[in-house]
Amino acid sequence: MSGHSKWATTKHKKAAIDAKRAKAFAKYIKGIEVAARAGGADLAGNPALELAVSKAKKNSVPINNIDRAVKRGAGLDGEVVDYTEIIYEARGPQGSALLIECLTDNKNRAASEVRVGITRNGGTVADPGSVSYLFARQGVVRLPKGELTEDDLLMVVLDAGADEIVDEGETFAIVCDPSDLRAVAAALDEAEIAYETDEMEFIPSMKVDLDVEGARKFLHLYDALEELDDVQGIYTNADLSDEVRAALDDEQ
Repeated sequence: MSGHSKWATTKHKKAAIDAKRAKAFAKYIKGIEVAARAGGADLAGNPALELAVSKAKKNSVPINNIDRAVKRGAGLDGEVVDYTEIIYEARGPQGSALLIECLTDNKNRAASEVRVGITRNGGTVADPGSVSYLFARQGVVRLPKGELTEDDLLMVVLDAGADEIVDEGETFAIVCDPSDLRAVAAALDEAEIAYETDEMEFIPSMKVDLDVEGARKFLHLYDALEELDDVQGIYTNADLSDEVRAALDDEQ
């Protein structure tokens, strides 16, 4: 899942780890199918597919699942896969905003499920454009801190096009222009620095701090949307102070 800020590490610790793993796999499988449909099944001649397969492997998607996704996306097994990307906008508690990114083969189903997920969990469906102006599309690479410092990372990625490094608590987020994302990831690979994700994300221009009650309601809304099959990523300007995160942790 894309669009996480530091509050994401305080989300409710559910027992449904297998379900979340399956959801993550489905995201990468869809990415492979879309790339294969657009450019064919030959990885050597389809850079987008090569990248999608590489990401799936990096995130432990079984190779059999990857192979089937390539064939299905390219139409080699008789199936026709046609996904549409849609972004929905919503308002959450205390002035928070959300962009919900979907990749679906049924626009009516996706629209209905997202609308229900928003309205039944304390959110409000927003008019197109009323939320999206608060965000900018950026490339983001996330990696665990380990023994690294911001200066260590800057030495590696600055020349590759990194704009800033954001401290997210246990991780660093390297933010760059979308066109520089591959170069930043390649610089990390060359320096043998392992990273967790390299994705396009919608980054908010400013954050909205939530109190404990607002954060509790927001996480309920976020979790409900995240569970929807068509949802690929959720981006938000909601943020939590250390005190609010600690209070939520105490409730677990």
